Amino acid sequence: MPIQIGDRIPEAVLQFIDDGVRKINSADLFAHRRVVLFAVPGAFTPTCSERHLPGYVERFDSFKQRGIEVVCMAVNDAFVMQAWGKSQNVPSGLRLLSDGNADFTRALGMEFDGSGFGMGIRSKRFALYADDGIVRALWVEAPGELRVSAADAVLAALPV
Repeated sequence: MPIQIGDRIPEAVLQFIDDGVRKINSADLFAHRRVVLFAVPGAFTPTCSERHLPGYVERFDSFKQRGIEVVCMAVNDAFVMQAWGKSQNVPSGLRLLSDGNADFTRALGMEFDGSGFGMGIRSKRFALYADDGIVRALWVEAPGELRVSAADAVLAALPV
């Protein structure tokens, strides 16, 4: 069952690159902070690279000014996420996290099977807002769309 508003963020280990591969537990990532997590089906894919991530890069300071951390996640390895971040000029502080085996994606109930496109299990396109590990808002896209989880839409929907 997909995660719902009011649910606690499930525990899983995510990865990122910082002087080597590092691991972070999702419970630690969301504890005692306000976080917008947006997930993309894949780094370097057209909509993700041309619109989804760039929107958050452009609006990163707006989230920061509200005291909200921004995290992007994909079912890709940490090296791909690092290379994607560099290619997209992702600012320091906007975290790109790898869910390489889709463990966190499955725990959230946000997986889909992209095998028909040669992609295997991937994350649906979505965004969520969590405060101290509790989901306070959730925006899940219909297949092939980018509207409700886009940076501008999420900013407009967040409490001031």
